[in-house]
Parts: sequence; C-alpha cells; structure tokens
Amino acid sequence: QAELGLNEHHQNEAINYMRFARFKRGLCLKTVDSCFQDLKDSRLVEETFTVDEVTDMLDGLQTVVHSEVESELINITYTNVLLLRQLFSQAEKWYLKLQTDVSDLENRELLEQVAEFEKSEFTSSNKKPSADLVKPKLAPLNEGGSELLNQRVTCLQEENEKLKARLKTIETQATAALEEKAKLEKSLKDLQVLQGDQETDANQDITELENKVAALKCQFEKTLNDATESQKFLEENLVTTKHDLLKVQDQLSTAQKELEKKFQQTAAYRNMKEILTKKNEQIKELRKKLSK
Repeated sequence: QAELGLNEHHQNEAINYMRFARFKRGLCLKTVDSCFQDLKDSRLVEETFTVDEVTDMLDGLQTVVHSEVESELINITYTNVLLLRQLFSQAEKWYLKLQTDVSDLENRELLEQVAEFEKSEFTSSNKKPSADLVKPKLAPLNEGGSELLNQRVTCLQEENEKLKARLKTIETQATAALEEKAKLEKSLKDLQVLQGDQETDANQDITELENKVAALKCQFEKTLNDATESQKFLEENLVTTKHDLLKVQDQLSTAQKELEKKFQQTAAYRNMKEILTKKNEQIKELRKKLSK
C-alpha cells in the first residue's frame, strides 16, 4: 500500500480530507453532467440544426460549465485556506510556526504518489471507509491550548521563583565580595605605603650587593687566570716527566738485558744449567721405567 511518509494519525487525517475532496469532486462532475443533460433535454428536440444554432447551444453550455467549474475551484481554494487555518491555529496554540513549500504542490512525482495512495486507499476498499478511519471532529482549540498555556505559565512561575531566590543569593554574595574588595584595597594601600618606606633601604641593600658582586667577579677572574697559568705549567711538567719516564724505562730495559747476559756467562749459571739437564734426563729415565 502506498504511503505518504506520515505517522498513522496524520495519514488518517489525510485520508479523511481526500474522502471529502472526492465527494466534492463527484458533486462537481455531476453538476457538469447535468449541464450537458439539460442541454440535451431542452435544446436537442429537432433532428437538424443550423451552424448558428449549434454555436449558440455550445456557447451557452460553455458559459454554464465555466461558471460551475470556476465556482467549484474557488470553493476548493477557500476550503483549503480554512483547512490551513485550522492547522495553523492549532500550531500557534503550541507555540509552533509552520512553513509551506508551494513549489512542492506542482511536483509531478509527489502528485503521482498521492494519486497512487488515493487509488490504493479507495479502490481496494471499494470506496467504503473503514470504521477505524472515521475520526471525530477537531477538539476545540481553546481547551487543549489553554491547558497547555496554564501548564507553561505554572512552569514559568516556578522558574521565576527559583530565579528570584538565586538572584537574592547572588546579591548577598556580591555584597560580601564588595566588602572583601574594600578590605583588600585598604590593605593594598597600607602595603604600598609600607613599601614606599622600605624602598630606600632596599635601594641601599641593592647597591651594596652590586658592589660585593663586582668584587667577587674581579676575584673570580683573577683566580681563573691563576688557575689557567697553573694548568699550563702542570701540562708542560707532565710532558717533560713523560719523556724522562720513557728514557728511564729504556735504560732499565737495556740494563736488564746486560744483566741477564752477564749472569748467563757466570760459572754458577752454567753449573745450574748442567744440573737441570741431568735432572731432566733422570726424570725421563724414571718415566720410562714407570711406563714399563
């Protein structure tokens, strides 16, 4: 079944309006048909007519049909305005502002969708309204709206009382804040007076501190220069000492070699070497015996 994109209640309201429009359209068509039937019954009584007579009959028929259709179209326009008035009045009671888009009234796709919806609603049900679609008339606008308005007024009054209480609290806090501000301003003035008395002593102290800092700076620079000269002297002594150490190590190595050479040439060294050789041979003989 085709739908209009509305909720169930609004769709049922649209169906009721379409039923009313179909009824009015049927009456309009019956009126047009009756115009043609009246012409047939009143004028078409002879077998032959002249061109002027036919033209006169068609002109008269055109005038009657034009008047009926124009009257019906005007009535439809006024009816739609009354329908919009009902909707807008209800919306205003709820503090709503509705808007309409007239360009959608000529949207062919939407019009076809409405035609399909009408066809599905009234053709499938044999043009008989179901019981659940029959809705009562609109409720009086002043009842629901006034009840809502009273509720809104009560709510606003409660919010107003809350705001008054909050405002009173804020006023109390503001008064306390102003008193505190006055105390702070007085304390600040006293502090400024005291600070003015102390500025002279502070300037003297600052001058003394600057002099001490300058003296310490000069002493530090002198100490730094002395330390730099001492470092250079120590580095030079370190290089000289390294050269002397290398020289002494070389002399010690040479002396050790000469001492070993002289020791090898002594009789004690030769006797000890012979004894070690004999001992080694004895050890070899013992090992052979042990292995056997």
